[in-house]
Parts: sequence; structure tokens; C-alpha cells
Amino acid sequence: MNPFQYSKPDTVQAAVDLSSPVSRFIAGGTNLLDLMKENLTRPEHLIDITGLPLADLSETPCGGVMIGALVSNADLAWHPWIQRRYPLLSQAILAGASPQLRNMASTGGNLLQRTRCYYFYDANVPCNKRRPGSGCPARDGLNRMHAIFGASEQCVATHPSDMCVALAALEAVVHVIGRGGARTIEFADFHRLPGDAPERDNQLADDELITAIELPAAGFAQHSHYLKIRDRASYAFALVSVAAALELDGPVIRQARLALGGVAHKPWRDRAVESWLTGQTVSRETFTAAADALLQNAEPLEHNAFKVRLARRAVVRALSDAALVGGQA
Repeated sequence: MNPFQYSKPDTVQAAVDLSSPVSRFIAGGTNLLDLMKENLTRPEHLIDITGLPLADLSETPCGGVMIGALVSNADLAWHPWIQRRYPLLSQAILAGASPQLRNMASTGGNLLQRTRCYYFYDANVPCNKRRPGSGCPARDGLNRMHAIFGASEQCVATHPSDMCVALAALEAVVHVIGRGGARTIEFADFHRLPGDAPERDNQLADDELITAIELPAAGFAQHSHYLKIRDRASYAFALVSVAAALELDGPVIRQARLALGGVAHKPWRDRAVESWLTGQTVSRETFTAAADALLQNAEPLEHNAFKVRLARRAVVRALSDAALVGGQA
């Protein structure tokens, strides 16, 4: 690990004022410290934000919930408001990592996780995400864990977060602040596809700090389900995950949200499929047709074609379970 400067500001503005292209904000450090130990990132200045007043949940005027960026994953998953009003989010968080990591990991930091692509984590091989222009050995190498949607010639990595898949389905909003002031970013726009700049995971500027994540009033509390499929029962990243949320009027679907994890550089949604589900009747045939439409444009690599079949079954199962939560058949 390389030497670095350390600061612990006591106000959000002071933290922002200390930031630079060679600095990093740190809270729980559950991903950043690993990256530093492996010499995959070498910040010259760590800005400890754990003393900032960003660790509370509050209700918004429109009936949603504002989650401070420093709320731990564990506290968020078990918070009564989240369990009662946004069970999809609670399920997703509890499906990830381990209890020890969830106790340390912050909500804001969860959004900033870097890919667990094994080529990215091996400093001895090329990686466009780590060293732009050096190549992507995953395209022609072992790519079982990699993307089937939204990849580019430059990168086929996937985003690792479970929480973010649920936040995508819930259409959360990310609040950030930088030297230019505060702004909000729709969750669908926060993470990037790799394109020609795979080193950039999200839309944050170097000086911007996540301060909160806002959940809308609609939490799909009656009909939602998070399904994660992985190689082992715990402490493993998703091969495929599905966040399914439905608003039902009897057997009729009035609104549908579907987000997939483990399949792209960001949580993956297809608004056309969600729109098609609106007005349809709850049935296995309906959910199978939605899954087929969602997967029709998948572009698997040599070793991950199984993800298409796996995702198809997972989407049908997650939608079926979401419909059954409130008693619909």
C-alpha cells in the first residue's frame, strides 16, 4: 500500500473542498481498502467522511424516504420503514455480502463498488477499466461471470451490487454535492455502460460526494421480490439476480418494474418490457413472455450463454413470487 494523506472533515462542505482527482472519500472502506491493498487504486489523499451528519433516515414531504449516505447496509436492511414499505430493498441488501460487511458498508459506498471481474483484480494482466487502452482479456478469456447486456469491445464487466438492483427497480434518486453545488441524479442515469470509457463507472465528478439516496413513495410493499442466483448460498456475487415489483388490481398488472443484476455494467432494465406487462393478467404465460422479450437481445460470450437461460427462469420465478406475496395466484 502506498503512503497517503489522511483528513477527517466535520462538515460536508469541508469534505468537498478537500477533494481532488487524486483523493478518495472513504466511509466503511469495504471495497476501497481491498483495491488499495491490491495496488489497483492509489489515492494520494483519503478523506474520511464518517464524522459527517449523513447517517439518518427521514421521511420526505411526498411520502418517500431519504436515506443518508452513511447509513450502514445492516441498519438500512433492518429499519422498520424499509422492511415495511420497501421490502424489495431489504431483501436485496440481506442477499449480499456477509453480516460483518453489511455492518461496515455504507449506503453511499454501495453505489460506488467496483466490478469483481477477476481480470480487473489481477494487476499483472491488461484491463481497460484499470488501464484504459491496455485491452480486455475477458472478451476472449474466461468470461463465465461477465455481461450479456450493454457490453462493449472495451469492457464486459458486470456491476456487483445487490442493493443497486433493487434501487433501480424502485427508481431511487441519488443526491450529490460538489464544488458546483448540489444536484440529483436519477438512479437509471447514475451508473454508466462501459462504451469507450470503461474506467468510468458512474456520472460523479471527482469533487462530488453522495449525500443521500431518496426513495419515492411507491415501494411496491405488497408485491415485490428479490431473487439472487449464485454459485454458493452466501458471500457470493450474483450470476443473475432479479428485482421484480408489481402493482396489481386483482389479477391485472397496473405497473411493473424489473431490474436485473449480474448481467451488465449497471443494473439492467427494459422499459418496453415493463410497459408491455402493464394491463396484462398475472399468469405464468404472461411472465414467460416478458422474460423472453427481456432476453431476446442478450449477447452472451463464449462461457456465459447459460446466463440467458438462467435469467429467463429467474425472471419468471421472481415475477411469480412477487405476484404471490399479496395473495394473488
